[in-house]
Amino acid sequence: MTERPPILTLTDAAVNRIRALRENSGKPDAGLRVSLKEGGCAGYEYDMQWADAPAPGDDVVETDGVKVYVDPAALLYVLGSTMDYVEDRLKAGFVFDNPNQISACGCGESVQLKPADPAMIGEGE
Repeated sequence: MTERPPILTLTDAAVNRIRALRENSGKPDAGLRVSLKEGGCAGYEYDMQWADAPAPGDDVVETDGVKVYVDPAALLYVLGSTMDYVEDRLKAGFVFDNPNQISACGCGESVQLKPADPAMIGEGE
């Protein structure tokens, strides 16, 4: 069996931005829940919301005290991704380097994704 990739890797910039946003949210113990929603011209959009605790079935990714909860319905679509935070002169935001991405719309707001091979999550071991 192929070794399972990390569910989601957070860059230092992403960790620092999540930490700063969490401190300003009034929810110092909250985690950031990552899910997918249908939308945009390419099919899917990443959705991020504060959560006091993981929902049933969520995978928990913790890096340097920052918690990210990955929705089970999104797991195969984000498996192996890296979440980063970038700022430039025109915009700032979280971006995903996702090996499951097939394409993206021209504006970068939505992506077309294929699920990872279910064997990659290591169930049934």
